[in-house]
Amino acid sequence: MSATSDFYLARAEECARDAEKAALANVRDRCLRSEEAWRAMADRLISNEAARDRNAAEKAALVDPAVE
Repeated sequence: MSATSDFYLARAEECARDAEKAALANVRDRCLRSEEAWRAMADRLISNEAARDRNAAEKAALVDPAVE
């Protein structure tokens, strides 16, 4: 199964909600760190997908100059 940015963002939101509900400071901090990590993974995946799309478009333009 391939992870998607939607999956990562959903986990980040879940961690944010858990942090809000946490009564203990160390649990809240752990949830916030987890949220940050999930968001970073989503950002990296989105960036990689955008780069992959750009590279594919550039390669297609080299093969067929009419494609832009």
